[in-house]
Amino acid sequence: MPTVPIIDAHVHLWDPNRFRMVWLDGNQTLERPYTVTDYRTHTADVGVEGLVYVQVDVEPAYGLLEAEWIAGVARQEPLVQGIVAWAPLEYGERVRSFLSALRELGASIKGVRRLIQSEADPTFCLRPDFVTGVQLLPEYGFSFDICIVHSQLASTVELVRRCPRTSFVLDHVAKPGIRAGLLDPWREHIRQLADLPNVSCKISGMVTEADFQNWMGADLAPYVEHVWHCFGEDRVMFGSDWPVVLQAASYRRWVDTLDTLLADKSPTALQKFWAGNARRFYRLQQEGI
Repeated sequence: MPTVPIIDAHVHLWDPNRFRMVWLDGNQTLERPYTVTDYRTHTADVGVEGLVYVQVDVEPAYGLLEAEWIAGVARQEPLVQGIVAWAPLEYGERVRSFLSALRELGASIKGVRRLIQSEADPTFCLRPDFVTGVQLLPEYGFSFDICIVHSQLASTVELVRRCPRTSFVLDHVAKPGIRAGLLDPWREHIRQLADLPNVSCKISGMVTEADFQNWMGADLAPYVEHVWHCFGEDRVMFGSDWPVVLQAASYRRWVDTLDTLLADKSPTALQKFWAGNARRFYRLQQEGI
């Protein structure tokens, strides 16, 4: 167990009865409400002092309502220290009204995520309007969370190159083929992405890319070490991907696994990983918003 406080850079909260979330349909583990109270229960023996809420892929009609709802939660709940909201970036210049509405919700809105992983077109993120939407984010003080699968990394590298003023963080180490033990060309694409100075990386979402029932720390080790080597100790951060992680591991098991895999890192590097880098990237205050 880490001996430093934790900022969890990737947490979801939801109630399927409030917002329509098609992707939860029929999932016996996830198709139920997950609240801050549930999160506190699952992390009771882990030293979490703050979290970043990341949008949960509600149907687009609910996108702004989701942001309004979680911003209200953050005003009452000091554990929620930052929010990554959804925005229809594919509308290019026309997304400005949406980004303005997000900014009006207050300082808890730190960034935007528009999922790319489910797009069939491998070059979706390079469509001119989408690139324009991502380029606009710095004007509103927002970063961009990249959520892709490993086959979309090449296009993502080019997206980042076209948006040098935007701050990016890669979610779930780009969802590599851990279950099949695939390392290449993921490794080379990660190197290329890490060469761009405006990108950080969350070590998160990995166990759900492995064998849910039979994964071991050794299955994850080469991916964790490669990301750490490429991005360095100043651009990696912890994320639980709770409650999605529960399909393959308890919160405690995920934390303990990373704690073991990173046992050779210095105390300073570990402090950055578990809390410092997330706090700096998402511009979090020491004691909440």
